[in-house]
Amino acid sequence: MPRIPKGRRVGQAAVNALRTLFEEHDHIVQEISGQNDFGEDLYVTFTHDGRVTSDTIKVQVKGGDSWRRGNGYAVPVGRHVDTWANGNIPVYCVVYDPDAKRLHWANGTQQLRQSGSLHPPRFIGVSPNAVLDGSTMASFVAQARRYVGRYRGRQAVLTHLGEMSGVEFDPGDHVLHFVNGDDEDLIFWKRPGDTVATLLLSTQGWEPVLVSLESLLRSQRVVSEDERDSASAADGLWAAEDLELSQSEVMWAISCFISTEQADEGPEDDLAECEGCPSCTGEEHADIAADVLHEYVLARVLDRIEAEPDLMQRSILAMREEGELDPDIVAELGPLESDPSIVSQVNKLSRATVTTMDDIEPKALRLAILYLIHRIYVGGPSLSPDQQIRILWRIPEL
Repeated sequence: MPRIPKGRRVGQAAVNALRTLFEEHDHIVQEISGQNDFGEDLYVTFTHDGRVTSDTIKVQVKGGDSWRRGNGYAVPVGRHVDTWANGNIPVYCVVYDPDAKRLHWANGTQQLRQSGSLHPPRFIGVSPNAVLDGSTMASFVAQARRYVGRYRGRQAVLTHLGEMSGVEFDPGDHVLHFVNGDDEDLIFWKRPGDTVATLLLSTQGWEPVLVSLESLLRSQRVVSEDERDSASAADGLWAAEDLELSQSEVMWAISCFISTEQADEGPEDDLAECEGCPSCTGEEHADIAADVLHEYVLARVLDRIEAEPDLMQRSILAMREEGELDPDIVAELGPLESDPSIVSQVNKLSRATVTTMDDIEPKALRLAILYLIHRIYVGGPSLSPDQQIRILWRIPEL
């Protein structure tokens, strides 16, 4: 008599565990026949206050310890890359760890779209911090429904433009679209209150370029080429001639600046808040160059690890005991934790292995920061470095 493979039994146990969990919370689950390997096992339609919503996801479920990678898990994409990335319904990947008896999740569609179509990942990374159980079900459903909602109304437009240009826009950003007579696309992107905008041009391979109203108006004034080049070099902003914009494209971009500046106008006493900066007095705040910030943070991380060699492992455990994490952090952790080379660099992080930014991959540094640090506050430029950059550690300093 033929034997039933153990993997099949574990896989079905994973599907059953996930189905039971969703149905315990009154969500509607439809299992897809195992005879049809389309890369999905379940359709899940969410409910809210006892009513069926129009929000549905597909789920690929894996069970067993063979899916462990690095500090996390990995679900192979295989031939499903196009259907998972470009389908009308997003695909989530769930791994059941039989030893811990826990379900862990990742948004497979999101990871594939963020990586781009030229170099799609072979695996969907699943973070062990992304636990799916009764205590996290509400936050998972809220996150999943928000993601499904990206394809409705104005957000659907932003999603389309973002996927076309390889950029993820914030719902509050000013994003305007123009198609010229040659069917070439231009996207104007500016954050509220900024005086500098980003232009994304299909003719430039969607490489972002920074412009201001002043830099665009250089083409409208009679200036020499040397003067224009000198101004561009000084402020790092592009002129219309540099981008080979037509007159109609220049006028469109100028009108974008004018309309978004009008939209940004509000009460004079409407001050921006710093989102909980320690000891905030409402005084100046500023951005800081990314390389300066990263150099300072890396130095502080190495100082703490030198003083507390077990800090990294304690921080990892503390993160996993926190319970619910921000969905954006969970999405970022998945690919990082499932990559053994990145995890290896993080586990070996010390002054003996790293002395400068060149000694560590950016992804490894990012994972280390996610493990060790809750938040980084940036104060005004008049402050000393230790006061300007404030680190809130996951485990407080001794």
